[in-house]
Amino acid sequence: MRNKWISGPYLVWMALFIIIPLFLTGYYAFTDTDGAFTMAGFSRAFEPMYLSVLLNSIRIAAISTAICLLLGYPVAYILSRPEFAGKSTLFFLFAVPMWMNYLLRTYSWMSILETNGILNSLLAFLRLPKIDILYTDSAVILGMVYNFLPFMILPIHTALAKIDYSLVESAQDLGANPVTVFKRVVLPLSVPGVVSGITMVFMPAVTTFIIPSLLGGGQYMLIGNLIENQFLTAYDWNFGAALSLILMAVIILSMMIVLRVDKDNEGGTLI
Repeated sequence: MRNKWISGPYLVWMALFIIIPLFLTGYYAFTDTDGAFTMAGFSRAFEPMYLSVLLNSIRIAAISTAICLLLGYPVAYILSRPEFAGKSTLFFLFAVPMWMNYLLRTYSWMSILETNGILNSLLAFLRLPKIDILYTDSAVILGMVYNFLPFMILPIHTALAKIDYSLVESAQDLGANPVTVFKRVVLPLSVPGVVSGITMVFMPAVTTFIIPSLLGGGQYMLIGNLIENQFLTAYDWNFGAALSLILMAVIILSMMIVLRVDKDNEGGTLI
């Protein structure tokens, strides 16, 4: 307690970049251009055109999160195995792309997926039909999975690495086959990591605007792009703030649902 002054810089940082921005967002969301109280921004946000953008953003973020989970869990499981010899190399391969700029990584996928890009050139060399997925849902989802997959792998790996494998050996000694061991021991104990991974992927996926802007060709509108346009192009900060609060509520609700699942399982059960 005598050293609580150490938290001073963090409190200043939190006030400047969390509390004050949230206060300003709330102020603009509940006022009009004249500063008068209004709920017009929220009612406008639920018009069919804007509501479809929000639902589409949630859909694509959910698909991207599910794909990251399906791809990331096996990788995290392999990395957590003590006998796996290539752990350092595989970790390095996942870490190297994260050292590059986020924007540069997304631009690279444009070069890969464009009509005469690397992928179609390779398919043409192999005499296979070309794939035209740039500026589609598939390209946006691919970009999200590529950029956010490490955020799924790392927390799941952490949870799996903490498992006491004497529990696994005990289950095997009691006659459980590998499928039963995974279903009744490993998977339940890894639920906290899965919950963290889902949260860490879904949040940036539902709010991102760079990936849809580039891989969607500038004509692909998600909720992040809509909010960006309101602040930087339309200069309608009141409506943009209302959209931001609605998106924040969606994220908090999704986190509560996911955390409730983890609470119900209490980190897993062995029965």
